[in-house]
Amino acid sequence: MVAIEDKLSQVNWDFPDSDTKENINSIHPYPAKFIPEIPRNLIRLIGLPPGTCVLDPFCGSGATLVEAQMAGFPAIGIDLNPIACLISQVKTRPPPADFLDSSISVVEQAKKSKRTAVPKISNLDHWFQRDIQEAIARLLTQVDHIKNASTKDALYLSLSSILVRVSNQESDTRYAAVHKKVDRESFYALFLNTAARLTAIKALNKPKTNEVEIACKNILEVTPMDFPHSVGLVVTSPPYPNAYEYWLYHKYRMFWLGYDPIQVKNQEIGARAHYFKKNHQTEHDFRRQMRNVLELLWAVIVKGGCICIIIGRSIIHGRTIDNASMLTEIAGEVGFTSVGNISRQISSSRKTFNLSHANIKTENILVFRK
Repeated sequence: MVAIEDKLSQVNWDFPDSDTKENINSIHPYPAKFIPEIPRNLIRLIGLPPGTCVLDPFCGSGATLVEAQMAGFPAIGIDLNPIACLISQVKTRPPPADFLDSSISVVEQAKKSKRTAVPKISNLDHWFQRDIQEAIARLLTQVDHIKNASTKDALYLSLSSILVRVSNQESDTRYAAVHKKVDRESFYALFLNTAARLTAIKALNKPKTNEVEIACKNILEVTPMDFPHSVGLVVTSPPYPNAYEYWLYHKYRMFWLGYDPIQVKNQEIGARAHYFKKNHQTEHDFRRQMRNVLELLWAVIVKGGCICIIIGRSIIHGRTIDNASMLTEIAGEVGFTSVGNISRQISSSRKTFNLSHANIKTENILVFRK
């Protein structure tokens, strides 16, 4: 039998030619997006024991879940961020038959509707022009009337994916206000174009299974009883402490869709806000959190199953934290055996907020077996 580390060494894990511009992973912006080649190759090389599923306890935009589907394995995804769960839901569900007609209908109804109350959102006038606020509110009112859950989610996702483009925010990776030439008509046209593009991309995606379950939960509050299937393989990339602001990246998307970004901020593992307050968190808090996660994974994964964790370093108040070594130590304490550790270069084109803290050039692919 070929050892896992020998199998891993057969692949160039840098994937310099990775391109997600026109596939299912491009349907919505997401920070530090997990490139699909990583879970695809880990699933292919390691495999699953019969009758088990793939789990991603930090599923983000659902790259692992999609790759499990494409390989024919059922999957479970968990994430605290409701925008992440929305993206993952739409990616992994069959395309709604009435979606395009519904997108046209909600725009027509929004244009004809009377003035709609704009929700009270903090600092909204700074980030959205008044006529765009009104257009978004009208469109959301019509989407809320849709009864089919899959269609409604796909409409929400189409809106969510363009909210930064129609706002005053400079870009998805720069949190600064600028003036943009956008009006109601261009907003509605962009929404329809996005819906049409989503339909075209979904039509190209041919998964071998639709067995995917997604839970919008704090992983630190999940118990073994919450898992409907036996887990045979985990492929995930947990947040790097003090590196990315997932909640901030999607802050106004969450506000507009009726979620609470402040609650997400307060519970988000690794959020920079936790490290810049009185009695701030340290790497010891991250160690405790990840030990809880690894103990949960030990309880739900079958004997012989593997956990693959992709993680880079962190910088906390000027100190470099070797997260890979930390997780390897914790995994050993929990009972896992380390069977692989591969270093990979991260593409220089991967953009995020907080570049001084998140300019991470390498990460490790850690593999542990129960």
